[in-house]
Amino acid sequence: MIILENKRMERKGFDDLDRRKPSGAAVMRPELTTSLFRALFEEWARTGYAAISLERVATHAGAGKAAIYRRWPSKLEFACDAIRSVEVMRLGATDQGNLQADISEYVRATRAVFRHPLVRRIIPDLVAERLRSDELSVMLDSISAARRQFGHRLLNRAIARKELRPDIDKELALDFLFGPLYARMIVRGAKLTRTDLTRLVSALDAAIKSC
Repeated sequence: MIILENKRMERKGFDDLDRRKPSGAAVMRPELTTSLFRALFEEWARTGYAAISLERVATHAGAGKAAIYRRWPSKLEFACDAIRSVEVMRLGATDQGNLQADISEYVRATRAVFRHPLVRRIIPDLVAERLRSDELSVMLDSISAARRQFGHRLLNRAIARKELRPDIDKELALDFLFGPLYARMIVRGAKLTRTDLTRLVSALDAAIKSC
């Protein structure tokens, strides 16, 4: 979440820097790329994907529109790269020693992601856009695959520890792992207290063991 949460990003001098003409190939400054990503997320959360203005994004990042097209040939490529650049939908595979502790880490990390105001707006828009057009299907599939890959590692560790049966329905278990948080925090817009979190972890532990 570095890009989404770094609200104090240095913007001074971006116009001057971006107008410099390097010798040879254009120099893609990482700090400007980061600023463009954050500006894109803010615009996306405000307007929705379909109404994103790349000109407004560039202006908000303190750059010219050409700075975007030097990096990405289209809005879609820009958006896909921005999503890949952050940990919005990916989690580490830290082994906590047992299934319930692994579930707890997963749930707490996901809760932290879903609490971010930009994420709460962008994720539903991603889903809605997929229903209108196939343009974002690759991006959504990539997000889903990354999260489920983490989930598979979590389940495989539990199987190796003999906490789960080897023939467990992994796809159903992964649906359990992600679904309740998404439904509560994104669909319903509800909060999740620490007490709620503890109860959810216990319920998920029992549900996954029954798959």
